[in-house]
This record gives sequence, C-alpha cells and structure tokens, in this order.
Amino acid sequence: MIAGRSVTLVLPCYNEEDGVRCVVEALPAGIDEIVVVDNNCTDRTAAVASSLGCRVVEESRPGYGAAYKAGLGAAGGDVIVTMDADGSYPTEMIVPLVEMLVERGWDFISGRRFPLRNPKAMRPLNQLGNHILTVATAILFLRPIRDSQSGMWVFRREILPWLRLGSDGMALSEEIKVEALRHPDVRFREVHIPYHPRVGDAKLLVWKDGVQNLLYLIRLRLRRRPRRVVPRGLAATPPS
Repeated sequence: MIAGRSVTLVLPCYNEEDGVRCVVEALPAGIDEIVVVDNNCTDRTAAVASSLGCRVVEESRPGYGAAYKAGLGAAGGDVIVTMDADGSYPTEMIVPLVEMLVERGWDFISGRRFPLRNPKAMRPLNQLGNHILTVATAILFLRPIRDSQSGMWVFRREILPWLRLGSDGMALSEEIKVEALRHPDVRFREVHIPYHPRVGDAKLLVWKDGVQNLLYLIRLRLRRRPRRVVPRGLAATPPS
C-alpha cells in the first residue's frame, strides 16, 4: 500500500519481454498488484511477467486501447497506475504521485513529459506529433492540457465508471484524459515527470497513429453523448 491505499500497476504489452522485466524489477515497494496484459505477444512476455509475480491477463483484440481496457477491468486496487512496459516511464515517480493524489484530494494525475529532461528520449518527429495532438486537444475541448499522449496515469479506480472509453487503439490515451477533463466531478491535474529512452523496438507508427488519433479527437468532439463503455469487471455505479 501507498498512502493508505492499495495500488495496482497496469502494463499493456505487445512483445515486451525485455522491457517488462526492466520495469518490474525497478518498481518501488508498496505496489499490491501488477497486471500485465498479453496483447497477442509472440515472445516470452507472459512467461517473464509470470516469473516476476505479475498477474497476466490475455486480450486477443489487437490494440493499445483494447489492452488497456482489459487491464483496467482486471485491476483491483484503490489506485491504478499505468505506464508502458518499455522502461520509458519513471517507476521512481509512482510513490510520490500516489501520495500527491491522496494528500491533495485529486482524482486523476497524468504524467507530463514535456519539456523533456532528456531530449534524446524521444525522436524529434514524435515530439512534433505529440505537440500537434496536444494543441488540437486543447483547442477542440477548450481545456488546459500540455501532454495529451502521455501513457503514465495515476487515478482512483472508483472514477472509472465515469470515463467512457471506446477506442481500441492508441487514441485511448487521449480519450481517457478528455473524459476526465470533461467530467465536472473529476479533479484532474498534470504533473511533470522524467521520460527515458525505451527498451526494445518502438511499436508506434508515427504518421498512421498520429492521423488516426487526430481523427478520433474530432469524433470525440462531435459526439454529443458518447456511449458509455465500462471496462470489464467494473461496476457500472459511479462513486457516491
């Protein structure tokens, strides 16, 4: 437990046997549960994760968002922490971020990577794509946000039924933040975090994923009442 709350870490994985080991072995004390989502891995990701004491959840639907929805639905902690299983997000920030969430009464913290402390951690083209999507998010939804694509989130599990998560792809990362920002009862904050070079090969298709994310943002803005999709395993009743 951290700050009196049980904590679940969710790691979506597609062929991350080296990265998942790097992440899990660097975790601080206090994490009660590690959920690794095997999203059609063809390497030893699941075996490595199991050997490290993680609970492996299989998700056959391909995609970052599909993996996350499976993992969030399986999470049992009071607080959920997410990060990519490639070593790029700072495990050393988990404890301070959870403590910040609890002590300040916030509901959702999104790790803000920019400005990068290590410019070599992300290619210039990826930085440009992140900037374009973040500006588009801020303009479309009239909300202050500085890193719409960050994959490190720390939030209270009880707010999940309030977040309508539909994307099975990379756009889920922006969608979950938009949902949190737009909900009147969700206290959303961004906190600056370090960002590291990833372990293993990148899975992101910069142009394809970037365009799809932008189009998804437009669809999110146009739909008046998004269909409510509650991750599997979670009650549909919002917290009182």
